[in-house]
Amino acid sequence: MRIDDCDFLVVGSGIAGLMSAIHLAPYGRVLLITKKNSAESSSNYAQGGIACVMEPGDSFEQHVADTLDAGAGLCNETVVRRIIEDAPARIRELERMGVRFNASADRPGAYDLGREGGHSQRRVLHAGDITGQRVESVLLQRAQSTPGIRILEHVRLIDLITTSRLALPGGNRCVGAYALDRETGAIFAIRAPYTVLATGGCGKVYLYTSNPDIATGDGVAIGWRAGAAVANMEFIQFHPTCLYHPQAKNFLISEAVRGEGAVLVDRQGVPFMERYDPRGSLAPRDIVARAIDAELKRTAAPYCCLDIRHKSRAFLEQRFPTIYATCKQFGIDMATDLIPVVPAAHYCCGGIQATIEGVTGLDGLLAVGEVACTGLHGANRLASNSLLEALVCARAMAERLARQERTTLSGLAIPAWESGHAVPSDEAVIVAHNWAEVRTCMWDYVGIVRSAKRLERAFRRIRNIRNEIRQYYFDYIVTADTLDLRNLADVAELIIRSAHERKESRGLHYTLDAPGRLPEPRDTVLPGRHPRPFGRSIRLP
Repeated sequence: MRIDDCDFLVVGSGIAGLMSAIHLAPYGRVLLITKKNSAESSSNYAQGGIACVMEPGDSFEQHVADTLDAGAGLCNETVVRRIIEDAPARIRELERMGVRFNASADRPGAYDLGREGGHSQRRVLHAGDITGQRVESVLLQRAQSTPGIRILEHVRLIDLITTSRLALPGGNRCVGAYALDRETGAIFAIRAPYTVLATGGCGKVYLYTSNPDIATGDGVAIGWRAGAAVANMEFIQFHPTCLYHPQAKNFLISEAVRGEGAVLVDRQGVPFMERYDPRGSLAPRDIVARAIDAELKRTAAPYCCLDIRHKSRAFLEQRFPTIYATCKQFGIDMATDLIPVVPAAHYCCGGIQATIEGVTGLDGLLAVGEVACTGLHGANRLASNSLLEALVCARAMAERLARQERTTLSGLAIPAWESGHAVPSDEAVIVAHNWAEVRTCMWDYVGIVRSAKRLERAFRRIRNIRNEIRQYYFDYIVTADTLDLRNLADVAELIIRSAHERKESRGLHYTLDAPGRLPEPRDTVLPGRHPRPFGRSIRLP
């Protein structure tokens, strides 16, 4: 069996993964693996921008206060302050690399700052309305040209290799991973003293999502199966305004559109947000998503609308070129028409429990970006804080690893992958059916508004599906689709279990059984599954 050796294994090619690889490269050999093309990631679809204090009228204190308010009492204030105060340095770093943020047309030398829901000031830097794509492009070029970084595309992580699974004495430590080369079907091992998970989120666990197809919660599921604890998985952020059109797959109408004055209205053009929150259409996302959900249920309408018809066509084409062009492609002119929208699963505020430096409870395993739960977002992410978190934490993680004494794995034997009696599948329909059932179940029972009965019903169904997937995994040769489904089902159960543990409504978790908030905030922590030693076959259930 092929074994690749490196000093740092980075999994994921979004902004968190690319920045991790770039910052780690001076300290050793970096191997970055990614599920599809290097540029395919949730970062690439981020329209809004990066929140950062840049104006004299703004302050770190105001940004901290807005973040804590959105987080509904669950943010770690020390983490929040450190990330927000490091933001200007990270913006300057991106600009040195070649990222160009929009400049103000009225004030030479100033930025054109946007405002989004939950922010008390204009502080969102943007590069057009495709900020994530612009940053991703620059970082990818930098990573591809940096000596010491090797990138493997179309490679799926199967499971982490740990000392407990190898039945070695001492505490459990991650020493690498098994991976599947999708193009050849070959399974190989990667031996690495440090593995950095930067795999993004899990939006595809829901039927309707803004996330790309790769967002199947791989890092959370794989880390949990290896023994890493996960926290706050019940807090799934539903973006309030995903374009409602049968041909518009996963297309967001950025919160920045509301920041420029768009108002949420019903299909007759009547505003409704003021009935739910005095901040109206610029309330935090959890409030807006629940308000839309309530309106749709009250009226039986399939969608509501955004109204920005008071802005000129010239302004809209200049400020939102991609959004304007995409809407126009579907017969919607933002300057004259209402924009039909619905909520969609967008961001996971929970994840593998980790510090700002990416340190997890499993030695040798680090987590950065959306896959990690650092305490920044609490019970609800403030808009445009996610790219900022990825930038700050990737650098902090690399600096920590650079300071500590390096671990070597020379001579560590990695067992060859064994498929046992597995055969090629002749029942791929099972994968497709279970994929659809997981996503439909989660949307119907574990969505914006929950209840104990809905969660119990979802748990029974997902547990049965997980049992079917486990058997399928052992009976047939491993494929990329099987791995995605396995991870998706694991994450679905973690979300349900976390939601069941929280006996209150807080932030993104709202339950009909306990609509109030408990006086003492607490995180929901699920311990990692105890990793079993490799047996005759090393294909772990």
